[in-house]
Parts: sequence; structure tokens; C-alpha cells
Amino acid sequence: MSNMATHQEAFVSRFIKEPKSLAIVGCPFRCVDQGPIHLVQAGLPKQLEDLGWNVHFDGHHQFEDISATVTSDPDIGKLKNPRVVSKVCEAVAKAVGGYAKEGVLPVTLGGDHSLAMGTISGTLEQYPDACVIWVDAHADINTALTTDTGNIHGMPVSFLLGLGPAISEFSWIKPVLKPNHIVYIGLRDVDAGEKRILKENGIKAFSMHEVDRYGIGHVVEMALDHVNPTRERPIHLSFDVDALDPTVAPSTGTP
Repeated sequence: MSNMATHQEAFVSRFIKEPKSLAIVGCPFRCVDQGPIHLVQAGLPKQLEDLGWNVHFDGHHQFEDISATVTSDPDIGKLKNPRVVSKVCEAVAKAVGGYAKEGVLPVTLGGDHSLAMGTISGTLEQYPDACVIWVDAHADINTALTTDTGNIHGMPVSFLLGLGPAISEFSWIKPVLKPNHIVYIGLRDVDAGEKRILKENGIKAFSMHEVDRYGIGHVVEMALDHVNPTRERPIHLSFDVDALDPTVAPSTGTP
């Protein structure tokens, strides 16, 4: 048992203060609004505590209240629900950034993947040199010009990179993420416009083909070699459940 404890302690990040603590930021959002609280009720805090973490969770009602303040939210071009998405993501950014500043690991439970505009903005506010590992079946890098659906959950990376036309409702986002500081793992459904954006910006991506060929462990090492070769940068992991095999997670929510 002592060897196990020593092994675990060796992997405590230098960006996390001792005793190591994490904060669950539950953000129920859109058509998958029950996801965060179900994960908490299923015992996630206890499981994290068993791994040696001090866990803080103070509910998720703050974000529900923000959504309720937006009484009218007409489309902007093709973009659906732009005001409520922006306001909630900005609040998430402040929450995540606050925890990161305190040396506490923020663990955000969404909500659709548009929330990454908030989570990554919060991380980069405290750690501008952080790299992003994006595990997802989709690239989520459409812009307001390339999107077919107008769903903002398919666009967060473009906002973080500063791609596409400026939209005043999202002016709070600082486009400080660099193309060579993000890497994708698990892509298997990428729009034609997204493929062009990835190629034009030289963004590294490992599809499910590479995962099947090399194994997930080797792919993760290759991804880290690309965005964090010296292993000195903080890492922001953005994980979409649809990256999992459908036999493990048979359904996800798409507004």
C-alpha cells in the first residue's frame, strides 16, 4: 500500500497546491442538463476522495440562475442561443480561473462542449502557456461561416483560436490559444470545413484510426510530444463523452 501511495504522489502536479484539492464545477446546460448532478449522485466525489483528493462541490445552481436571466435570445446569423451560451461560458471561465489561481484543480461537468470556451479561457487566464488535449469524436472548430447547424457546441475551438468573424456577444473571449498548443485525440466525424481549418492552421489531430493502430497509450504520448515535449506546461484536458465507444456510452445529447 505504501508503494502505491508513493507512486500516486509522484504524479501530483506542481501546479496543484498541497494538500491536493479539486473543485467540481457542475454546469447543467441545454439538453444534457441532468448529466452533472447524476454523476455527482452516482458517487463521483467519493471516488475522487478515495484517490486522495480533497473534493469541493457547492452545487450548480449559479449557472442555472444565469441562464434564467436571458429572456430573449434570437439567433445571430446561424448561431443558436448565442447570449445564454456566452453568459454561462463567461461565468464558467471566472469560476475555473478562480480555482486555478488558488492551486485547486477545476473539474467541470457539462453541459455540451460549448462550455470549453469557458473552461479553457479560465485555464489560460491563469496559465497562458497551457496546452490543450481535446478528446472528442468531433473537432468542434467550425466558425460562424462554416457551421451548417448553428450549434455553438460545434464551434468553441474556433472562438478560442480567434478564427472566423468577430461576434460582439463573445468579445470577452481572449483568443490566446495557439494552434500548436492544442492536439486532438479520437476524431472520427469531422466536417469538410473543419478539415480545411485544421489543415490551414497546422493543428495536430489523431483520429480513431491512429488510436486503433497504435493504441491509446502511445497516441497520448505522441500527443504530449507535440504540445508539451518537455512536459513542463500545464495541461487542460477537454473530454467529450462521445469519444468513448458506443458500447460504453451508448448515447449523448445534442441540442
